[in-house]
Amino acid sequence: MKWTEVQEIAIQLADAHPDVDPLKVNFVDLMGWVIALPEFDDDPKHCGERILEGIQQAWIDEVA
Repeated sequence: MKWTEVQEIAIQLADAHPDVDPLKVNFVDLMGWVIALPEFDDDPKHCGERILEGIQQAWIDEVA
């Protein structure tokens, strides 16, 4: 899974962290959680604030 697969990342984060409110996750933790996903295999250096914002919004949408 790559950084560009925002929706799939959001689904996996929702499954991995069901008790977490995605609105309250800081980007440092979010990035770490994405990198820790078993299927994630992209370069951490390819991540930026815009990507993390997209992942966070997709996660919010997923749990809403």
